Amino acid sequence: MAYQKLGRDTSARKALFRDMVTDLFLYERIQTTEAKAKEVRSIAERLITLAKRGDLHARRQAAAFVRREQLEGSDNDAIQKLFSELATRYSERAGGYTRILKLGPRRGDAAPMVFLELVDRA
Repeated sequence: MAYQKLGRDTSARKALFRDMVTDLFLYERIQTTEAKAKEVRSIAERLITLAKRGDLHARRQAAAFVRREQLEGSDNDAIQKLFSELATRYSERAGGYTRILKLGPRRGDAAPMVFLELVDRA
């Protein structure tokens, strides 16, 4: 399996990806480095495809990865939003649920920064 290590060991990298995917589903747009966005994009698209399937096994597979966080003032957590809102929004779409918009270098270390966002967001 090809992936970037991003200067972290396996558990830290998995925790980073879980947090970033959860935030992407909650806020529908996150700002991060280009390398992290490219890795998170494949995970997020795989989870949206699971949500489109919509059965119990797919929900449990997604729940094993996505954290149970919710926005303040909202009743739905990230998994509920994934299966109710995002799955219906992308039901007709065959893939390509995310987009990467380049922002330019970060001020401190000149790392290339991007927005990772869901297409057709509100």
